[in-house]
Amino acid sequence: MKITWLGHSAFRIETNAAKILIDPFLTHNPSFAGQDIKQVASGITHILLTHGHGDHVGDTISLARETGAVVLANADLAAWLGSKGVERIEVGNTGGTVSLGSFTATFTNALHSSAQITEDGVSHCLGNPNGLMLHFDDEASLLHMGDTDIFSDMALLNELHQPDIGIVPIGDRFTMGGAVAALACRRYFNFKTAIPCHYGTFPIIDQTPEKFVSGMEGSKTQVKAPKQGETLSL
Repeated sequence: MKITWLGHSAFRIETNAAKILIDPFLTHNPSFAGQDIKQVASGITHILLTHGHGDHVGDTISLARETGAVVLANADLAAWLGSKGVERIEVGNTGGTVSLGSFTATFTNALHSSAQITEDGVSHCLGNPNGLMLHFDDEASLLHMGDTDIFSDMALLNELHQPDIGIVPIGDRFTMGGAVAALACRRYFNFKTAIPCHYGTFPIIDQTPEKFVSGMEGSKTQVKAPKQGETLSL
């Protein structure tokens, strides 16, 4: 499995059978500067969304149109995307699992919000925020937590799914900060690898993963904090 951090919460995941973008906030993402959107989108088969905020939906509509990729989103967000012309959509909701060929995606809980202000100036709720638990036929299992705070039922997620890789928001203010994120990983999960995200994008969130890295010292989990555009082979 190859995992590329595209900045913020956006990732490209490549397996033998799928090329996936998660939360493809690219065009207006300061952390994506210097990367090639055409290269990032090349060959993608799926676009997976954790929730409806603009810094996660990002370029989904244009990328879906250009590539024909299947878009996975919660039912409310999916309906909104359909009204914007996205045609190949798989829908689900919290607790549900969707088969996507060589892998399955389960909508897990997250403590956050999910809305967008549309052209008419009205804020529209786009369903509940989620994490996404991915199980592959022949690869490590992966949990993208989405945007969230710590919550004790993370222990149940670990019991049910036993994720090998965790993608963890650590930037504070809009999600848990690095120290709390480290506590969540150490107390509730048994990740082999943890990858921090949702930091360094805007001035008002933490700029580095140092608090998370420090909080994970001495744990059995290996922390990988790639640079924007860097690819990890796991």
